[in-house]
Amino acid sequence: MSKRPDVLPPMLAILNLALMAFALVLLFLLFGDSVMQSFRNRPVPMDMTAYRPGSGTGGMADEDQIKDGIHVATGLIYAEGFDIVRGTCTACHSAKLVTQNRATREGWTEMIRWMQAKQGLWDLGANEPIILSYLATNYAPEDIGRRASIDVDAIEWYVLDLEKEQ
Repeated sequence: MSKRPDVLPPMLAILNLALMAFALVLLFLLFGDSVMQSFRNRPVPMDMTAYRPGSGTGGMADEDQIKDGIHVATGLIYAEGFDIVRGTCTACHSAKLVTQNRATREGWTEMIRWMQAKQGLWDLGANEPIILSYLATNYAPEDIGRRASIDVDAIEWYVLDLEKEQ
């Protein structure tokens, strides 16, 4: 008597392969475009209309709005030399690093020399005096700081007697 071959294991293997293939096709149909896009190394073009004065609502791009003498996008004071300072300084760091500092012309020169020596700042050439004038004028040291000291002698002191209240 001949023994009948067992066909169940090969059929299950084929069924498993078919289900896996179906699942892969389904996943590709659902997520294939986004997965394939992540493997493409193509630059995405920027929307350049945001960088043109007069584009957008209100006649000026948001990046070019000035309010109360302050350039809204950077927080820098809008004064002579602003464009050069914005272009030079914000090429490497936030304008906040400028606005949070105060220094004399010599102090700003020292900061620039440090950035050139330690941070790779390029030679500013003819723009350096313009930048230094802008910074020394608009971000000079201020005579503000802590509040005035309290005149302790002028205060009427009294002794709090807690035993009377009990």
